[in-house]
Amino acid sequence: MRYFIFLAVLTQLVVGSGNAQRALDIDQRITAIRKAATDLSQKYEVGLTLKEHISDLDEFEINYQQTGQADLGRLAQIQKAILLIHPAFNNDFIYTTRNQYAPDHHNTATLFQKGEINDFKFDPGSTLEAVDLRAGTNRMLIQCDSGIVRDPELSYDGTRILFSYRQNQMDDYHIYEMPAKGGALTQLTFATGISDIDPIYLPDGDIVFSSTREPKYCMCNRHIMANLFRMEPDGANIVQLGKNTLFEGHASLLHDGRILYDRWEYVDRNFGDAQGLWTVNPDGTNHAIFYGNNTNSPGGVIDARAVPGSNQVICVFGSCHDRPWGALALLDRTQGVDGEKAVTAIWPDSARQLIGRGNWDQFMALDVRYEDPYPLDDTYFLCSRTIYMDKQGNRPINEKMGIYLVDRFGNEVLLHEADDSCFDPMLLSSRIKEPVIPVRAKYDDSPGYFYVQNVYEGTHMDSVIAGAVKYFRVVESPPKRTYTQEGWKGQGEQAPGMNWHSFENKKVLGEAPVEKDGSVYVEIPSNKFVYFQLLDADKKMIQSMRSGTMVQPGEVKGCIGCHEDRLSVPVNQPSLPAAMRKAPVSMVTSGEEAENFNYTSRVQPIFDTHCVSCHDFNSDNKSGLILAGDKNPFFNASYVDLYVKKMIRPVGGGPAEIQAAYSWGSHASQLINVIEGQHQGTALSISEKETIYTWLDLNGVYYPVYESAYSTHPAGRSPLSYDELKRLGELTHVNFEQLNAHWRQLGPQISFDRPELSPCLNNLSNDSAEFKEVIAIITKGQKRLAQTPRAEMEGFEPSAEQQKMLKKYIDRMEQEKACKKAISTGEKQYDRKN
Repeated sequence: MRYFIFLAVLTQLVVGSGNAQRALDIDQRITAIRKAATDLSQKYEVGLTLKEHISDLDEFEINYQQTGQADLGRLAQIQKAILLIHPAFNNDFIYTTRNQYAPDHHNTATLFQKGEINDFKFDPGSTLEAVDLRAGTNRMLIQCDSGIVRDPELSYDGTRILFSYRQNQMDDYHIYEMPAKGGALTQLTFATGISDIDPIYLPDGDIVFSSTREPKYCMCNRHIMANLFRMEPDGANIVQLGKNTLFEGHASLLHDGRILYDRWEYVDRNFGDAQGLWTVNPDGTNHAIFYGNNTNSPGGVIDARAVPGSNQVICVFGSCHDRPWGALALLDRTQGVDGEKAVTAIWPDSARQLIGRGNWDQFMALDVRYEDPYPLDDTYFLCSRTIYMDKQGNRPINEKMGIYLVDRFGNEVLLHEADDSCFDPMLLSSRIKEPVIPVRAKYDDSPGYFYVQNVYEGTHMDSVIAGAVKYFRVVESPPKRTYTQEGWKGQGEQAPGMNWHSFENKKVLGEAPVEKDGSVYVEIPSNKFVYFQLLDADKKMIQSMRSGTMVQPGEVKGCIGCHEDRLSVPVNQPSLPAAMRKAPVSMVTSGEEAENFNYTSRVQPIFDTHCVSCHDFNSDNKSGLILAGDKNPFFNASYVDLYVKKMIRPVGGGPAEIQAAYSWGSHASQLINVIEGQHQGTALSISEKETIYTWLDLNGVYYPVYESAYSTHPAGRSPLSYDELKRLGELTHVNFEQLNAHWRQLGPQISFDRPELSPCLNNLSNDSAEFKEVIAIITKGQKRLAQTPRAEMEGFEPSAEQQKMLKKYIDRMEQEKACKKAISTGEKQYDRKN
């Protein structure tokens, strides 16, 4: 082991330009060690041992200055000995071993859940161990060659270990508990076909963990997602805390008792930079942004822990399309909720230049990767880190990870390595309990309440004059319960295609008037993932919330304004806001009656009535705008042409940064200038205009549901197969491959409603064999749609495979309902033991 440590240290020291760089590195290292020694002696009772190690360092430095020769292995020994003086190492620490998770779609894709798209990547072989670093002794707590043990967490008294364990490929991740000294395992969760991970203890004895118990999939691809759940100490009465439509993971506790977790979400956002840190009360109330929700790089801010004796947190700055590793970052939220200003320290220091620059995968370029940070105090941190470097020092030659101690002075010491990689370091000791936050949520289906004190308070509301906002719209972003084999190249894969560029379908739950003082107060359905929009007198969107929120039953939640400065002090109001002096405007009944927005049933009839007589497929309109509703392989003609001809300006899968008021949607779209100008004598009714405004402000959505009847066909939507589209391309010389993506330049080329008017026929003679074959292929698609309607059509039914997915969701929600009922009646409901 000493030989490998020496190689790792030597490789890091010789990187650079010759002897001058090497000398600088050695001098810097000696300085860093001395700073740590001084800091330890000032903070802790360290005794004579530290003085002995400092004498060794003095002797090393004198010899180096006199001879120019340095025994780097000896320097590493001295460095490690001095840092192990830290009193935290009076205790053992626990850790896990396994191979690094296999590369996949996203840093959350580590479950490889049985029956899911990537289950074949499950890589078994794991241990849970304890080590006394000073004595150099190990204790094996769990050894499993066929499974994985992960995410250990210590009880407050240090006597029990909570962890997630999957015993083999055919098992699922369940939550277990065991004595810290070793002994029998107690299984707490038993549900099949789901994954339970990342458990933590709460100060009242309950347990919070992440789970796939509400089955849903990432909108940009096909991977199973997870939310936060809570259960009693014995595994009873498991209830869901978060309803975010993607992933909630790596829960830990802040000093005030709130849960700190990382959250990946989509609301009109890019797939790569929508993962930051959030907080929530342990009962699921008051989900709130903590840091990184509007930072484009890093792509993921994950795995955070509060630093003892400090208001800072330590976390990982990672990438979207990577494993859950990256740089280590120390954050002081009082300095900012986004960007570099809040970063008080970062490892490696070179990673600082990546913050807020480039794209969401910049941190994949790091020479060294960190994972699983665990703070000892505000200066010293345990973590898992890559060990070996290649000859150029550019990349790990493999993915082996060891347990390191890093500090604020520049020391990075390999404390422990094993045959496999080491993860999840944690001191085996007691700790102080955080305060208990009382449970306020109800366990029923009652609504919650949301208020805004003054909608004009906001960082991007400067251009909005007082009185301009008349309505407050509540929109639900439903979860994705199914996926298709094939995808649309919009933002990400989508799988199936949903919209031109964005991921989500939308449901308008209702609108409420905004008072003259800018206040609004609404009653909304609980446990729905919703967001809000501000509308003007014409019901055109002024500003939109490109993030989601929720309320628990009975919860009252509010904001100072819209995108207000989260570090600002609220303005003292002389009286209660006007909206709060009235009953809330209810969105419950209207929300129950609302349907997901469907472009073909809501927008297309308006074009059919007013526009198609001129804007149709005909010889007089070959280069003009097509507003006909003819279905093509992925959407319909008008939808495609409005995007291709840039007549509309949705934000799509938009950037991380908050957008200025009026910058996208109905106020920014050329189409609105046309319909408001009585184009060619056309006059739309107020209701028709509002429908088009709503469509644009919902980000130009098309499909009402994620389900599909054509899973294996292009985009998961086309009634024609890949081979049939390829043959059409050969016959018409149209690149139909290029049509399966949002960057296409061609307008609609196929009409399944009127095959003979398909623009792809324009260069073919009507009596040619090619013309007739093209018509025959398109007619096949027409007949298939008649027999098996697509998701935007009347009579649509999901495929049999997707109906099975939907049934799993229904079954899981019945279990959730049973647990809530048990809590309400003072009983206990457990997972079924199969």
